[in-house]
Amino acid sequence: MEKASDTYKTLSKPSEEILFKEKKSKFFGYAFPIQSEKEVKPILEEIKKKHHTAGHVCYAWQLGVEKPNYRANDDGEPNNSAGMPIYGQIQSFEVTNVLVAVARIFGGTKLGVGGLISAYKTGAQLALETSDIIEKIIQIQFELFFEYADMDKVMRIIKQEQLSIISQKMEMNCHFTLSVRKNDAKKVIQIFKEIHTLKIK
Repeated sequence: MEKASDTYKTLSKPSEEILFKEKKSKFFGYAFPIQSEKEVKPILEEIKKKHHTAGHVCYAWQLGVEKPNYRANDDGEPNNSAGMPIYGQIQSFEVTNVLVAVARIFGGTKLGVGGLISAYKTGAQLALETSDIIEKIIQIQFELFFEYADMDKVMRIIKQEQLSIISQKMEMNCHFTLSVRKNDAKKVIQIFKEIHTLKIK
């Protein structure tokens, strides 16, 4: 049985602004790394300020790895002619924790639904192509509670398994919060369970 992937792709930083023209309409594309839905609105407001003549700022975002959450918004363009083509590019680049937005400045010629779909898709694609896409590892955090006497054993396992210590409290009773690569979590927790005086949460 193959191990499920415990990595995901996202952006290291916001993309450069790209400009795509179609029948005198201008489409400005952007891609941003985001950690929560709260970040979406302020970013869109910035784009609207920058392109105050834009009639539409359409966008799509996706958050999460195992059960991703997403939203696509046409911002007044015909149904599914903007948000979904943008979201399609997020899927085809296989990135998550991203927001892709395309601002359109109307050039006087109607593009029709097919033309819009193609233009928003291209805007999103170009924004993602200019982005720096990186791979990240899904980490799982867990807590250890143990007596000071077991410190050496615990530290040895942390070193051996190359675990990251997120926080630590060392008194008579110690409390560590550790982070481990998702695919290694079961194995590591099993090793810690062999220290009988230790509790894992």
